[in-house]
Amino acid sequence: MIQLQTIYVFLHLIVLSLGYTDVYNIDDREGFGRPFDGIGGISGGGATSKLLINYPEPQRSEILDYLFKPNFGASLHILKVEIGGDGQSTDGTEASHMHNALDENYQRGYEWWLMVEAKKRNPNIKIYGLPWSFPGWLNPMGQRNPYQFPVLTATYIIKWIKGAAKFYNVTVDYIGIWNEKDYDKVYVKTLRKELDKAGLGHVKIVAPDAPHIQDWKISEDILKDPELAAAVEYIGSHYPGTITTKEAIQTGKPLWASEDYSTFNDLVGGGCWARILNQNFVNGNITGTISWNLIAAYYDTLPFTRDGLMTAESPWSGHYVVESPIWLGAHTTQFTQIGWKYYRHGYGSGHFVFGGSYVSLASPDGKDLTIIIETMSHDHSKCIRPPLPKYNVKKQTVKFQLKGQFANTKVLQMWKSKLRFDNTSSTFFKKQKPLQIINGTFTLDLDVDVVITLTTLNTGNKGSHKTPPPVKDFPLPYMEGFEKYNEHEEPFNFAQQTGSFEVKDLGGGQGKVMRQMVTQIPVYWCAAEKLNFATNYIGSQKWSDIYVQVDAKLGEANSSDGYFVGARIFEGGCNILDSTGIFFFVFPATQRFLVTGNIGQSVIHKLGPTGKLNVKGWNTLRLLVQGSKAVGLLNGKILFNVTVADYKTHGFAGLGTSSWGIADFDNFVVASPHDGEKIIDNVLRNADDSNVSPEIDVLNL
Repeated sequence: MIQLQTIYVFLHLIVLSLGYTDVYNIDDREGFGRPFDGIGGISGGGATSKLLINYPEPQRSEILDYLFKPNFGASLHILKVEIGGDGQSTDGTEASHMHNALDENYQRGYEWWLMVEAKKRNPNIKIYGLPWSFPGWLNPMGQRNPYQFPVLTATYIIKWIKGAAKFYNVTVDYIGIWNEKDYDKVYVKTLRKELDKAGLGHVKIVAPDAPHIQDWKISEDILKDPELAAAVEYIGSHYPGTITTKEAIQTGKPLWASEDYSTFNDLVGGGCWARILNQNFVNGNITGTISWNLIAAYYDTLPFTRDGLMTAESPWSGHYVVESPIWLGAHTTQFTQIGWKYYRHGYGSGHFVFGGSYVSLASPDGKDLTIIIETMSHDHSKCIRPPLPKYNVKKQTVKFQLKGQFANTKVLQMWKSKLRFDNTSSTFFKKQKPLQIINGTFTLDLDVDVVITLTTLNTGNKGSHKTPPPVKDFPLPYMEGFEKYNEHEEPFNFAQQTGSFEVKDLGGGQGKVMRQMVTQIPVYWCAAEKLNFATNYIGSQKWSDIYVQVDAKLGEANSSDGYFVGARIFEGGCNILDSTGIFFFVFPATQRFLVTGNIGQSVIHKLGPTGKLNVKGWNTLRLLVQGSKAVGLLNGKILFNVTVADYKTHGFAGLGTSSWGIADFDNFVVASPHDGEKIIDNVLRNADDSNVSPEIDVLNL
């Protein structure tokens, strides 16, 4: 049987041959569709904003303007942040506000800072919190299950919500369950009850925040379970491919793409963002869309490089890039607000016959109208997931007829973007001549790969700042003594991959150190936590011949059994189990050392006794890698000189522990091999190696 759509297109070709154009009605006389819930970005899912906080001014404020400032750039309506759980969740770990049951701290990490900065620029922005991992103490039974004790977990989440309000004056509007993992009906209901008991009735639950294969399944449970239906305010899907299910629609709940996009932010990524912002509603009645991630502010060789709305991965230079998704999203965000109303399908929202889509939205007071049009071609708008079925888009002429409350509109402001296959010839968010409306009608000639906004608003603006400085390589030599930080801050440029590292003031004139805080395996999100020890990387995966040094000390209690420095470390994120490199481990209690070519310690270059060392005090580890040779020193004594030719030739520098537990690090140095040789020569000439000043003098730091 020939499908109706095929018949329609065939008849349409005949109509076109007679000189007619398609007519699309914008008509509110029969009522509106669903309320618009906003467009947002995610900071988290693995430390994706890690490098943003240490950008210099004014570049840091400029970047924040492009993301959050109304009528300037992306002008986002929602900021979704990770509730840190001390576990690896894609590109790194984010610190929990409660490393253990007796610990509670709201100075850790950078999500607090980011929420405050977003609110400064847009007091109306909505805040959404979601855990990816949980600290291990929430499941004393030792299972990978945060739901075993639902009141305990709900209380942990409530403390984070209250901490945001108490310490930062930030109101959390939405809260999720467990990112991309199975939801638990008992926990969801318990969380709602505990929120209400805590006076947090305004905090709405989004569930399940799961991949599209399983995410809409909660709709079936909601239809069967009135208590669950009362607990869940929004149904959140990840990467739904612009479609939903009949059960999801039957619930009557607002439907969100609570994580979407996740695509390299070149022109194709921009096309992906433009297409799904329209078609999530047109195809699936989805009224809120949130990008993973907000900003690519993590080392570009970690997983999902540049999957952000813009790029800021070079704080040492101040360089950043305003990418195409910023401006393609602005076509929606600058001319709508949460609470506007979508026009119904066929009455202001729908597909064009020859490809592309349109949505119309009206302000709650009925004074303003915005229409967003996109004609993204298949190859210019493929998202990373799910696969995009083939389709065609053609140039076309379309005619709109305004009916209802906007029938007498005389003029619409017009903004346009045109994607080509290179940045130089593409145009982004360019204001056009106002469009004149005659008797409620207007006609547009639509090219392929365009986004057009038509609006009664006069507030749009393509914001700009001065051109940022040019990009530079990570600076060498580099030394970090941790004295410049506040206690509990994460040191700049370090990208913790497992575990959680923060600045600790030892007091008594000893100064500040970087301490690894996690003492047991988290309720982990990805398999990286099976590594069972903490890792922290820094620098560049381009580094090959390199010198790395650190002073290390085990904790007085709940300590790790050892620590390491590393070079040429390749692979991070959830792939860390596959990391190769040169790792120099020291185990003070047994006075042994190990040199291995992979993080899992299955490839051993050398092991043996360390000789005399400070079991409970500070020890200095030095590692010099040149060509196929690696040389290691402990407290001024050469322990090994081994061949490493068969392993990766480049990668990060790093440090960490050999098991979960407390360990302190200080006086970290990474330098060129030439400087490293000078340091080693200087050390070997000094019998007393307890003072690090010779290294500082050699590097002129």
